[in-house]
This record gives sequence, structure tokens and C-alpha cells, in this order.
Amino acid sequence: MRARPCHRVAVRDFRIDIPDADLDDLRERLARTRWPEPATVDGWIQGVPLDYAQELCEYWRTRYDWRRVEAEINAWPQFRTGLDGGGDDSVEIHVVHARSKHENALPLLLTHGWPGSIVEFLDLLPALTDPEDPADAFHVVLPTLPGYGFSGKPAVSGWGVERIAVAWAQLMDRLGYERYVAQGGDWGSMVTSALGTADPEHIAGIHLTMALAERPEDDDQPLSKDEKEAKKFAESFRRFGQGYSAEQSTRPQTIGYGLLDSPSAQCTWIMEKFWDWTDCAGHPENAIGRDRLLDNVMMYWLGGAGASSARLYWESFARRRMDEVTVPTAVAQFPHEMVRLPRHWLERRFTDLRSLTTPPAGGHFASLEQPETFVDELRAFFRTVR
Repeated sequence: MRARPCHRVAVRDFRIDIPDADLDDLRERLARTRWPEPATVDGWIQGVPLDYAQELCEYWRTRYDWRRVEAEINAWPQFRTGLDGGGDDSVEIHVVHARSKHENALPLLLTHGWPGSIVEFLDLLPALTDPEDPADAFHVVLPTLPGYGFSGKPAVSGWGVERIAVAWAQLMDRLGYERYVAQGGDWGSMVTSALGTADPEHIAGIHLTMALAERPEDDDQPLSKDEKEAKKFAESFRRFGQGYSAEQSTRPQTIGYGLLDSPSAQCTWIMEKFWDWTDCAGHPENAIGRDRLLDNVMMYWLGGAGASSARLYWESFARRRMDEVTVPTAVAQFPHEMVRLPRHWLERRFTDLRSLTTPPAGGHFASLEQPETFVDELRAFFRTVR
């Protein structure tokens, strides 16, 4: 599907203002949590340990300050606008639009995934929009995926990766950006890859942290030591780490009932992934601070996104596509990322793969785990396509 026709629809200013009653309801639900018995083994291999879940939820109930992050997000310009992605129905999309003071800044579209949110990028906005060298400045466009956070929820099926990519192309056209770059991880990597196919006339380059490609049928090239290690890591993930994906890609509505009703369920459903997918030496708070972790959980709880965010798996997995991407591409493979494919696989799909880097630390949530490295990666590659 190619972009754009774009419809010049107005954008509407937006501010987050959660009623006190909603925060009181959250605390009351946390206080009433019906806890299970402890796991029958130590550690995280059966899921989030009971003692940590109880400690975290008690902190969330008694000490966590939502108004802090609400003010942090509201310090940046935001809007909501309806996008149809080339279909018959539109969805209201929440967008943070952080323009640089440097008029020649390069427009940069950042897309999160699951179980992430725009929170992944908040700490990067000052460095991206106002760097020491104005030549590295970006106008940052930070949309929330349909069904996530403060974006609207699709009322009918059809909002998979490719349609979201067309919607993002419409968004950039609506903002008047004729030439831009894009970055994504997780679902954001897939949307950004699809965007490279949907809008190649306007996108100058893409940067991915979880690039996907199919193994070539004629592949007989030996793997390097690092590639063999990445293969073992991915095989372990497929065997032990994909239960969430099987549920969300087949029965998102069913899992949604518990996630919408119980904040402790929503929190632990997400927190397990921050243990498993970060470079955290056994505990997620070694990689990312507790408040930031809960800021991200709040995007799901306050947005009521338990079912609607999971539905993206149902929409996209059965129709997963690996279309050729011809725009300039860079891939950063952080060492604790679940999927780190060999270069010769990636080159078959990303036909203008200009950079493949392997930073020394970090995982799936690289922008939160290694923010300085992440920003340096973006600057280095996008300098070459400005």
C-alpha cells in the first residue's frame, strides 16, 4: 500500500489531564489485589516473583507520582488528529510534536512498540531537539500507536502494521514535512520498515533496533561467532519467551478482560518483559528506574489499552509481510535484543543497508537503557542522509 493521499484535516491541541477520581480508583484497586501463592521455584522463570510484584504495586499505590510525568509530557506540544491509513475508518492519534529551535532541523518520526510507549523517548527529546551542534538537530514527531496510550482505539479490524505505516505517512504530510527520517523498535521497527515501502519518495532513511528479515532459501553462508550466539539467544526466546505473543496474536480480547480490570495484572504482564528483554543482570530496575517503568505502565492503565494494544498482534501476525525496503537503512543490534539477524539476511530485504552496528550494552528498550548510545547512533547515521 502506497502513501499518500493525505486529507488536510486540522490537528487539535491536546493536554493530558487525568481526573483525581481515576487515580483514586487505581489506588483502591491495588489495595484490593487478590494475590496468588508464590512460584514453586526461585527467580523469574515462572514469571514475576510475588515479593517483587507486591513491593512494586505497594510503591505504585502509596508513593508513585503520576502528576510528575503528566507535567513532563505536557511540557511538550501535543495534538490529536484523525488518520485513516488509506482505509474507510479513521482513528484519533495522539502525537507529541517537539520542534527544534533550529529551523533546518531534520524531521524525525519515532515509533514505539509493545509493551512500550512514548515514555521510551521522553528523556531523549532535549538532546534530539537542542544538541550542542545544530547540524544534529531534529524536529521530533512522536505518535502513539492506535489502541495504545492516549490514541483512539480502532472500532473495526484492519489496523495492522502496513496500514499504520500509511497513517504515519499521512501524519508527516499533514505536518508539512516533505522529507523526513524514521526510527523504531519492536512494532516500531516493523511500522518503520513498512513506512520505507509506503512512502519512499519522502523518507530519507530509517533506523531500526529490531530489524526483521526472512532467511534466504539459498543460504549456505557460515555464521560468525557472534551470529551463532545471537541464534542461540533467539532460539531460547522462541522456546521460553513467546507465551505472551501466542495469547495476544490469537485471543487478545480474552487477555484484555484481566488487564483492564486489574492494575497488578497489567503491571506484571508488562514488567516481566522488562526483566526478560533488558540488559539488566537479573532485575529490571538495574536497567531502568522504577518510576520510569511505572510511567510506561500508566500509559496502558490510564489508556485502557490492555486489549486494544494486544490486538495489534492479532491484526499483524497472520498477515506478516517482509516486503523489500529500498530506502537507506541502518540497524543497531544491542546485545540483549531478542532478534539479531545476520547481515546477509538483512541485506536481502533492506537493499540499501548502510550500517549495522553492535553497541556494547543494552537490550530491547535501548532508548531507556542506553540513551546516550541510542542518540549517538541516530546522529551518526542520519548525518549521512541529511
